Amino acid sequence: MLVNIHEAKTKFSNLIQRALNGEEIIIAKDGTPLIKLTPYNPELSKRKGGQLKDLMHFDPDFDQPLPNEVLDRFNKD
Repeated sequence: MLVNIHEAKTKFSNLIQRALNGEEIIIAKDGTPLIKLTPYNPELSKRKGGQLKDLMHFDPDFDQPLPNEVLDRFNKD
C-alpha cells in the first residue's frame, strides 16, 4: 500500500496496525516512495561464554564454609 505523508499522518494508528498484520506500507512524498513501515523485530544474538576467561581467579577453597568467628558476626542479635 502506498500512502502520501499527509494521509499517513492522519491514519497513522491504522497504518501501524496494518503493518503489524503483515501488510507492506510505503510512505511517499508526491508519489515518490520514501519509507517502508514495518514491525520492529529485535534480532536476538546467541549468548557466548568466555568473555571473562583469565580475568577472574578464585582460590581453590573459595566455596568452603566460613570460620565460626566470621559466622558469629552475622548471627549477632
